[in-house]
Amino acid sequence: MHINKKSRAAAGAFVVAILAGGTAACGSDSDSSDMSPAAAVKAASEKNEKITSLSYKIKGTYPGQGKVEGAAQMSVKPAAMSMKLTTDTPGQPGEVEIIMVDEAMYLGGTPEAAEEMGGKRFLKMDLSGLDQAGKGAAGGPGKVPGQVGQNPAAESGFLDGADDVKKIGTATVEGEKTTQYRGTVAVKDLRASLKDEKAETRKQREKSLKQYEDLGVKNLTMDIWITEEDRTKQFRMQGDTGQGKLDVTMTFGDVNKPVTVKAPPASEVMDLAEMMKDVEAEPAA
Repeated sequence: MHINKKSRAAAGAFVVAILAGGTAACGSDSDSSDMSPAAAVKAASEKNEKITSLSYKIKGTYPGQGKVEGAAQMSVKPAAMSMKLTTDTPGQPGEVEIIMVDEAMYLGGTPEAAEEMGGKRFLKMDLSGLDQAGKGAAGGPGKVPGQVGQNPAAESGFLDGADDVKKIGTATVEGEKTTQYRGTVAVKDLRASLKDEKAETRKQREKSLKQYEDLGVKNLTMDIWITEEDRTKQFRMQGDTGQGKLDVTMTFGDVNKPVTVKAPPASEVMDLAEMMKDVEAEPAA
């Protein structure tokens, strides 16, 4: 028995979604359009830390994965996520459904996955303890637990470190009037600035920043669209890597509304841990 290409692709696609991170924000009595660009971005970033749940859409290009597009809903505490994602990864294009709940991740959800796994629609990966143990290569399954369920505002906070934040203009995003801001920051400067952050904020941003460092990103260019209610509606991140262009946009819908995520029926699940036991038990050729 082996772990097929579609399962590996699904795992990679899941990391894409988490790395894209993004941001969303709670409402406020202030109007970001009346603030300086730096103040507007900082105000939205600070409110993002109060997020408990959100829904969003993701679209763009990720190094090694090609184009990605999907939609998700997630809860920060307890950590849970439900996502459907489409990729055009060279040689392995397709759709994948990702469910994360109760310290387990389920990948698959398509007829193609069921065909590859003897009728089982989902591959289950146990996430408990992986992050603490530091298992897995950068960007691999061992890094997933630290990102899943993390407040996505950790990403938008990076724009606070840009010295060139400027107002680009106004735009209507999914029916909401927004003001767009843009800035560029060096990843090395982001790393240096972490020492000045609060412990919890620093912990969140370190996990996200490590992913960009592993990709070889030197500079991040970020755009953020903030509504008249001081809520971030959309977030775009771009950067050059050794594997190609990173360019991902996240657009946000519901914020701090109840999110329910359920594990797939046991009859539809193949457990990765059990698969590995079977592999180890097989006699050597």
